Amino acid sequence: MSWRRILAMARKEMIQIVRDPRSLMIVILMPLIQLLIYGYAVNLDVKHVPLCVYDRDATQTSQDLLKRFQATDYFRIVRVADSYTDLVRQIDFGACSVALVVPPQFAEKLRADGQGSVQLLMDASDSNTATIGMGYAQSIVQSYSSALQVAWLDRRGISRAEPSVTFQPRTWFNENLESMANLVPGIVAMVMAVVGAFLTSLTIAREWERGTMEQLVSTPIGKLDIQIGKLAPYFLIGIIDTAVCAITAVWWFDVPFHGSWLVLFVCSVEFLVVVLSLGYYISVTFKSQVGAMQIAMLVTFLPTFLLSGFIFPIDQMPRVVQWITLILPGRYYVAILRDIFLKGSEFHLMAPQIIALGVIAAALVALSTRAFHKRLE
Repeated sequence: MSWRRILAMARKEMIQIVRDPRSLMIVILMPLIQLLIYGYAVNLDVKHVPLCVYDRDATQTSQDLLKRFQATDYFRIVRVADSYTDLVRQIDFGACSVALVVPPQFAEKLRADGQGSVQLLMDASDSNTATIGMGYAQSIVQSYSSALQVAWLDRRGISRAEPSVTFQPRTWFNENLESMANLVPGIVAMVMAVVGAFLTSLTIAREWERGTMEQLVSTPIGKLDIQIGKLAPYFLIGIIDTAVCAITAVWWFDVPFHGSWLVLFVCSVEFLVVVLSLGYYISVTFKSQVGAMQIAMLVTFLPTFLLSGFIFPIDQMPRVVQWITLILPGRYYVAILRDIFLKGSEFHLMAPQIIALGVIAAALVALSTRAFHKRLE
């Protein structure tokens, strides 16, 4: 291995990157665009759910209940229906996904025996929003019911015994339960996986398409020197993109960062070795730049997005799919990023993920090195 030859190969690759507008666009804009798009678009917090109401009681008591729905960020009253048919029509047309019906004599029944009920209609075509909306509505109604019960007992002079069991939740690492803090670190992993493999998938394929492979093969440079020299510029670009994405996550999206920047750097280097080696292997195997790009997107974007725990919890997946995720590097890097950002974990606490990522990196480096042959086929 000759460092002089490696530097020469790295310089050649850097010149090709600078002269290729597509590569420059990917290097400069793609990470930020992806981070901003996914950072704003991917949000699991359900707020301002459109709500239609039909108040058949029209009393001060029913209005008090409706005001509790109006006072939260969870619901947004978009229409006050004048009939049950109108309410159903609004749901059918998609004007609202949740509807609340207050029955007649609601206030009278509450005053008489302290019992009352309301009806909640939900459009469950989006089951996630419907489930969360139902939980929000139950919480508001239960809170209103507790307040009415206290007032009812006070009017009758009945002493209230304190409950023997109290519930005092305390959340760690993401105190406000914001999905942004959970998703943005995963977005960083997805961006780096796609960008790293996407760029390096063009390295050898470009040589074949431009007819320069014969010149490369005729040089005395070794296979490992070629691999290191070609991947070195992309490694530097990947480190810069990782830093930009991490800083954007902290300063723009206000994601808490409790860990060490050094730990983040070391783990990111390990992940970059994985994705760069994967992209290089794809480039060696597929001699077409278009084919290499398509395969790179297929093997990086979809697994990282769907099977890394970025969106869907791995422990909720079928057992077979959980086994498949064990060979996906994105699974370990997403877990590492969340531990660093939210928990401030140190190396020894993330040892299983770091070791697994190291094993995958070593396997891909060996595989990509053996896949390249200095001969024309």
